[in-house]
Amino acid sequence: MMAWLSQLWNGGTAVVDSAILRDAARLAHLHGQSFHRGWGESEFEAMLTERNTLVHRLRIGRRIVGFAASRLAADEAEILSIAVAASHRGRGLSRNLLLTHLGHLAGRGVRHVFLEVEEHNRPARQLYERAGFTIAGRRERYYQQAGGEQLNAVLMRRDLS
Repeated sequence: MMAWLSQLWNGGTAVVDSAILRDAARLAHLHGQSFHRGWGESEFEAMLTERNTLVHRLRIGRRIVGFAASRLAADEAEILSIAVAASHRGRGLSRNLLLTHLGHLAGRGVRHVFLEVEEHNRPARQLYERAGFTIAGRRERYYQQAGGEQLNAVLMRRDLS
């Protein structure tokens, strides 16, 4: 079904696979478009070479339109960031990306996954809730916006085993 949806919206089949070092610039660009404080190319290069991180890219044809990045420690992982290009949101692609990423985390022995999400980011929270994440806590004034406003984060958790 995912292939059919992707072809419906032009560009070919959606593929989730491991990101590689030469993807760093595109991943940084996507992160910068998606978040107030975007990560730079060098930060992605570091993540892509570290053994305790897992980064997947979402491609439509040869174009990278999204990514998921996690840091692993023992049997736990923290999803550091998930982003999908604005032009490709609302098509179910982020769900495929997230579920594939979680499957690879489980394959590496991860049993518990955590993430933080801005409390008013309904699309992201719905994505995580539909993927089996539950609220585990809250972080007051965790995110700082460009204008200085501080927003709360919801800490979410999912057990993979």
